[in-house]
Amino acid sequence: MKVVIASDSFKESLSSARVAEAAESGIRKVFPDAQVAGFSVSDGGEGLTESIVSALGGEYVTIKVSDPLDRKIDATYGICSDTAVIETAAASGLPLVSPAERNPMHTTTFGTGELIADAIGKGCRKILLGIGGSATCDGGTGMLEALGWKFLDASGKLLHGRGGILSEIVSIDDSGVSACVKETRFTVACDVRNPFSGPQGASYIFSPQKGASPLEVELLDRGLTHFASLINDKYGIDVSSMEGAGGAGGLGGACKAFLNATLRRGIEMVLDAIDIDSAISGADLVITGEGKVDSQTPSGKTAAGVLGRCRKYGVPCVVIGGMVAMCDELLHSGFAGIFPIPSRPCTLQEAMEESTAYENVSRTASQIVSLFNAAGSQKRER
Repeated sequence: MKVVIASDSFKESLSSARVAEAAESGIRKVFPDAQVAGFSVSDGGEGLTESIVSALGGEYVTIKVSDPLDRKIDATYGICSDTAVIETAAASGLPLVSPAERNPMHTTTFGTGELIADAIGKGCRKILLGIGGSATCDGGTGMLEALGWKFLDASGKLLHGRGGILSEIVSIDDSGVSACVKETRFTVACDVRNPFSGPQGASYIFSPQKGASPLEVELLDRGLTHFASLINDKYGIDVSSMEGAGGAGGLGGACKAFLNATLRRGIEMVLDAIDIDSAISGADLVITGEGKVDSQTPSGKTAAGVLGRCRKYGVPCVVIGGMVAMCDELLHSGFAGIFPIPSRPCTLQEAMEESTAYENVSRTASQIVSLFNAAGSQKRER
């Protein structure tokens, strides 16, 4: 039996790599000689760097950068040959700012730009950028500032990229952008479809959870609308209604307009980068999963991406979850099996303890491979 394990993390409980490790231990309890290929995967947010670096055998780089409030912190990214793997959350993430400090009028993606600049300085000419989990709504101005762009107000004063300055920008100066930045190919993992601005844009949909008041939501949206107009005037690219441009407070649109980035579904970018098709094509069974399996699971999340690759090769795919909210969307999604991992009634806190979750994943994996082996045996006997 050959089994591939490619699960997202069980957030605040098990990393993707630990899920794979636990599932493999359960499989080997039943079939010690099974061929097991475990992958660390993510949908492009938390865990993106680990997923790709662990699969491709890259290295980690840690440098000092600015956090969303311009405080110096250590942030890590990965390098695999000439490709850098960067998570916006590492430098510009919401958890880096305490709840009392959160306000996207003042936060910046400058630190993300510092990570990119460092990678380019080390010779990387391909950047895989995951933009989930940001604390910002600066339209990408902070990141762009770190890469050499300058944003000027009516008096010619330089503006530091953050949400509150967007309405003040009157000109964009790209004369200081290096040829190395222009030569670099950017692929951005963007799992939201929201446009840059407007009622469904970056500010109205995401900035309240980042600390913006109702008035600040309006101000930020006006700023994004104004900035989008300037971008269109300078580069002939209209990001205002572009699908995905609103990701990370407009960072998705900035990457598209200024860096000529390709915006992709995060899980598809990760699965291609680790070449999971090679493993799935010869497998008997694939196990995927996430902390909560529900109606959203079939809609572009990690498990759905893995299922799509399995369908391509006719390989059965089973999904496991710390919690399963069964619904019609799941029943008709195409998974060969849907398994909750808890073995007994318990509190959420108990279920999320690492040792408990590890044992539950291991035990569930044992049951899954036993079931599929028995079903296969009966089929062969017929």
